[in-house]
Amino acid sequence: MGSRANQRTARSKLVDLEWLESNFPCMTACPVHTQAGRYVSLIAEGRYEDAYRYARTPNPFASICGRVCGHPCESACRRGQFDAPISIRALKRFVTERFGPESRNPIDVFADRPQVKRPEKVAVIGSGPAGMSAAHDLALLGYPVTIFEAAAIPGGMMHLGIPEYRLPRDVLQAQIREILELGPQLRLNMRLGRDFSLEDLRQQGFKAVLMAFGLHRSRDLNIPGNDLDGVVKGIEFLLNVNLGYRFEVGKHVVVIGGGNVAIDVARSAMREQQKLHGDAALPEKLSSSEQSVAMKEFMDVSRAALRMGARQVQLICLESRQEMPASEEEIEESLLEGIVLKPSLGPKQFLGKNGKLTGLEVIRCISVFDENKRFNPKFAPGTETVIPCDTAILAIGQTSDLSFLKPEDRLETTRQGTLKINPDTLMTTAPGIFAAGDIAFGPRLIINAVADGKKAAEEIDKYLRGSGWKPKEKFVQITVLNHHQMAEHYDEYSRLTIPALPLERRTGVAEVETGYTEAQARMEARRCLQCWINTIFEGTEANGTECILCGGCVDVCPENCLSLVPLKNFVFTDEEKERLNRERELRSLDLQHIVPDELNQVEGSVMVKDETICIRCGLCAERCPVNTITMEAFEVFEESPGVQFQEELIPRP
Repeated sequence: MGSRANQRTARSKLVDLEWLESNFPCMTACPVHTQAGRYVSLIAEGRYEDAYRYARTPNPFASICGRVCGHPCESACRRGQFDAPISIRALKRFVTERFGPESRNPIDVFADRPQVKRPEKVAVIGSGPAGMSAAHDLALLGYPVTIFEAAAIPGGMMHLGIPEYRLPRDVLQAQIREILELGPQLRLNMRLGRDFSLEDLRQQGFKAVLMAFGLHRSRDLNIPGNDLDGVVKGIEFLLNVNLGYRFEVGKHVVVIGGGNVAIDVARSAMREQQKLHGDAALPEKLSSSEQSVAMKEFMDVSRAALRMGARQVQLICLESRQEMPASEEEIEESLLEGIVLKPSLGPKQFLGKNGKLTGLEVIRCISVFDENKRFNPKFAPGTETVIPCDTAILAIGQTSDLSFLKPEDRLETTRQGTLKINPDTLMTTAPGIFAAGDIAFGPRLIINAVADGKKAAEEIDKYLRGSGWKPKEKFVQITVLNHHQMAEHYDEYSRLTIPALPLERRTGVAEVETGYTEAQARMEARRCLQCWINTIFEGTEANGTECILCGGCVDVCPENCLSLVPLKNFVFTDEEKERLNRERELRSLDLQHIVPDELNQVEGSVMVKDETICIRCGLCAERCPVNTITMEAFEVFEESPGVQFQEELIPRP
């Protein structure tokens, strides 16, 4: 990386924050807006403690996400357009293992926070990622928070639904303990509707309540034979396995679904066997989040079944191999472990003898969704076949249990079985009652649920403070980088495979991924394109830095993302010229010696840059003979960073 200490003289200017952040795709893709590129680059420099602070500050479950996050940041990573995205999730694990609560040297990133005490009590129902994240942020705001959890252990589906070989329980317990040390009180074995009611909470003085429990019921598959002995629901299977209860599976297991959880069940079933021997209908339309979670269930169920001793585990799903929403790495790991994938098949009926399952009749699926993307599978008559099996595990999605609802609660529900909320405030139809996570939006990935919890905390704070609430200020720091350089050979090597246990050692609860070594982590991190660094063209005649149209920057650019184009090739409408006139102060460095009204009348040239393919090499800035081009890094703070100046944000309409 280039030196940041050698900065040019600070100057005040207007900054379009939305434009700046649009150039940082991994951050904008992350539901909690983690500045992933920053901690990745800090890892490359060997600054691991600083990297951890960037990873942990916005995310109460950073250690968890380092292992089981759906990592939407990686899908957005610009490096993926060149070869493969940065392995962001694995790099997060690398730093949390050094400074997270599960490490030997844990860091409290909020140690210097001001101690604020608020009088209003807040109740959080559910200790999953949404509930615990909300409790975390509410505690930081000074609110006394009580978390009510129906199970005997906290963590929600992180504990009950994710197999231990993917998420070690000591890591989860350490993360929850860290959150509780901020002040929230945890009450276990407290089920809403059985042990307390919403009215009870009101009478106990809670001024706001957050409903943040998950969907702990499996969807039913209403086909003949679903009551046979040997037909098992995926969520119930995972709950039993992850709570340590004995659960026997047969030697020939079929997992029905289409997601990542099914494979985990299959693998867990094989491991359990090794230890022993030495009601809602399907939805019409699935959201992308629901598909992702269903995939997680599908893969988890399948891999768990293998770990419980199944001799053969077969996955059947309606989707084709190419259509499966499951992550490619999950599918490849499952195939490596011996799971047999049979895509484009739909279950028609369970077959049995003497009340016990003996097989599953399937039919070829032609298509899963109709032209409106609604769930409407079509099948090919005459393509029926039978798959012999003694256990069938259904991993076809999750649904809610709303039996706690009472008319006096004044809570309305949706046709999908979730609580009806205002999506802007997360408040339900009952004043002061909020909802987040699965019960509000349907099945969510962990990182989405964390974002829900953080938003719920902000909205509860806004609700309780009333007119006294003020949004957090944002400050932008711009750093001008002299002689910016990327890591040597950063563009020449591709993504490093995440180390994992050899196949023969993948038994019991042994964690499959072992994580990067320090050398591997730094090498992988050096691939980051540092998208928060921008190429800025702001030369002026007064400073002697006005562009001389030499074209050197165009010639030296290795990605051909710069072009000098004649002004006459552009057409500006009256509306565009009017907007440029309104933004004349902002555009003073863009429109040199030209006023907007002259744009279609005068000769000139336009420097055009394609931000999407720029690799931030800095060669254009080095080549420019008059210093028209600079490399500038930006960072957004919620507190003043204490620099010489803060940039003025452009007010958004």
